[in-house]
Amino acid sequence: MTLHLYDTATRSLREFVPVREGHASVYLCGATPQAVPHIGHVRSGVAFDILRRWLLATGYDVAFIRNVTDIDDKILDKAAEHGRPWWEWAATHEREFTRAYDALGVLPPSAEPRATGHMTQMIEYMERLIERGFAYPAEGNVYFDVAAWSASPEGDYGHLSGHRLDEVDQGESADLRGKRDPRDFALWKAAKPGEPTWPTPWGDGRPGWHLECSAMATWYLGPTFDIHGGGLDLQFPHHENEAAQSHAAGDGFARYWMHNGWVTMAGEKMSKSLGNVLSVPNILTSVRPVELRYYLGSAHYRSMLEYSPEALQEAAAAYRRIEAFVHRAVEALGAEALGSGTPGSEAPGAVGWTEGFAAAMDDDLGVPAALAEIHGAVRTGNTALADGDREAARAAAASVRAMTGVLGVDPLDPQWAAGAAGADEATATALDLLVRAELEARAQARSNKDFATADAIRDRLVGAGIEVADTADGQKWSLADRRD
Repeated sequence: MTLHLYDTATRSLREFVPVREGHASVYLCGATPQAVPHIGHVRSGVAFDILRRWLLATGYDVAFIRNVTDIDDKILDKAAEHGRPWWEWAATHEREFTRAYDALGVLPPSAEPRATGHMTQMIEYMERLIERGFAYPAEGNVYFDVAAWSASPEGDYGHLSGHRLDEVDQGESADLRGKRDPRDFALWKAAKPGEPTWPTPWGDGRPGWHLECSAMATWYLGPTFDIHGGGLDLQFPHHENEAAQSHAAGDGFARYWMHNGWVTMAGEKMSKSLGNVLSVPNILTSVRPVELRYYLGSAHYRSMLEYSPEALQEAAAAYRRIEAFVHRAVEALGAEALGSGTPGSEAPGAVGWTEGFAAAMDDDLGVPAALAEIHGAVRTGNTALADGDREAARAAAASVRAMTGVLGVDPLDPQWAAGAAGADEATATALDLLVRAELEARAQARSNKDFATADAIRDRLVGAGIEVADTADGQKWSLADRRD
């Protein structure tokens, strides 16, 4: 099976055929840095990082662009509310987003352009649209003419979102003067007192949100590129308007549109207005970064992810079962026997992902089914370790590393190993000491033929979620897999 992705524009699962063979070009709408990121913000970062890793793992050269919208109404409002310069407010919170992405192991983008650095490209884009009759200047503003584009032979306004022309509401402020039609949207906003401005042939001002992404995407990836991604909430008006202005300018733009679902609480989208924001720094006080990444990536990217503390802790426990097996395999076999965790660069003779894992990932990044393959390999590996079957254990562990590497949660990745070195390592050490003391008492009881005491110790450990295996190398313990 080849990679198939769900394309929002056609509402169908389509085989991925890139513009250029062997190369994948991806543009992801990144941060509008107005506040500290919450887990709803970074879900798209994790989801599209998994896409990127799978493309890399299957042999593609990937150009991955993730922008920063560093000039926006919300940024100006927040900065004014707090008495801070707009540029300083944006830069401060951009660093917070970078910290969050880095903490969750999201690969750095090939380039991370800021809107404020691409005014020349935006002016050129507007000039093209005006020349083609699909945009017009008015009182220092420049607008996209939705009706003119819709009436043209190529016009496809609404194809991405499904909105009909008589339903369109751009949600723009009413003080944008000179609009011919309320359905038109601003490409450029005339200067206002106290706001930052840049010069254009039509007057000083600042760009509209939608123009920024079209200009940056095509500047870095070309007039036609493979994949445009972002959150479901961006489908309209942002992505619809991006597609319209780009096609109207004569660009093919994105061949596939992908949208990830929201993180919800009580069925509602996580947002500041609902007062249910959970910031990444706060969440990381209750779980490790790798556990949060596992949680955010565990559901299918197009589904809604309903947050609860219990669901987060269940995901963390599931990840720890994978981690415990890999560490037991390292203890028994040595890390060098388990491969690198980077698919395509495993040690000689190491095993890569399973056929089921590859099929799941090729089926629109089916991570839930892929995780089932990983947990199945973990159970097989634990059984092999208990039976002293070193080759089967090695194969299972190498496969687990290859598969978790694709998802960005390989337990032996140096980033996660470093993250486990502090308090978490101390906790693991303390638990190991306590369990080993119990196992020594059990071994002594068995040596004395006091099987009732030995069985009682084992039952006590099992009740606490500890599995005990009697192997040729002595007693081994692990956290029990209680998913069933």
